[in-house]
Amino acid sequence: MIESRLKKAARGIAEAPDLDVARAEREGLADVAYARVDSPFGEWIVAVTPRGLVRLAFSGDDEDAVLDDLSHRVSPRVLHTPARLDKVRRELDEYFEGERRSFETPLDWSLVSGFHLKVLRATARIPYGSVSTYKDMARSAGSPRAARAAGNALHNNPIPIVVPCHRVLHSGGGLGGYGGGLEMKEALLTLEGALGR
Repeated sequence: MIESRLKKAARGIAEAPDLDVARAEREGLADVAYARVDSPFGEWIVAVTPRGLVRLAFSGDDEDAVLDDLSHRVSPRVLHTPARLDKVRRELDEYFEGERRSFETPLDWSLVSGFHLKVLRATARIPYGSVSTYKDMARSAGSPRAARAAGNALHNNPIPIVVPCHRVLHSGGGLGGYGGGLEMKEALLTLEGALGR
């Protein structure tokens, strides 16, 4: 525990008392705000920037590794500020309760670029209750023969659920892979009524 705090302090990540968090917010010292969010699949780490949702990490992901990645690739000013995640938390809760079909939270694409970004933008357009294929995502991204590369982009999706990579299947109809596991993928598709179509 102490070692983890020292690592966080060394890279500029603060888990400060509320007063310090409020001051950091007022002074614009938190470029990335993160919090732990409960889901039906465990506790997730969710992070936002002023541009939008930048990261959603499943419960199996190493928190220190996620925060290190954010501090190196987005900004070293990462702060545990749960209040800035209220809108995302509410939308996720509504989604899991079957009351939300699309997310309104803006997205920050800072963690992806090139072909991966094209694939994820195409994936973000797959409607609730629908599915697509890796081949279709590759085609939508401008490289029809790059189904395997599209699969890699989806596997490395930093914003799962909101960018619904769970809606992408093998051309033959098999589930394919999923960062949260196939059980979660199947549960999400069942929630959306997309299985068996």
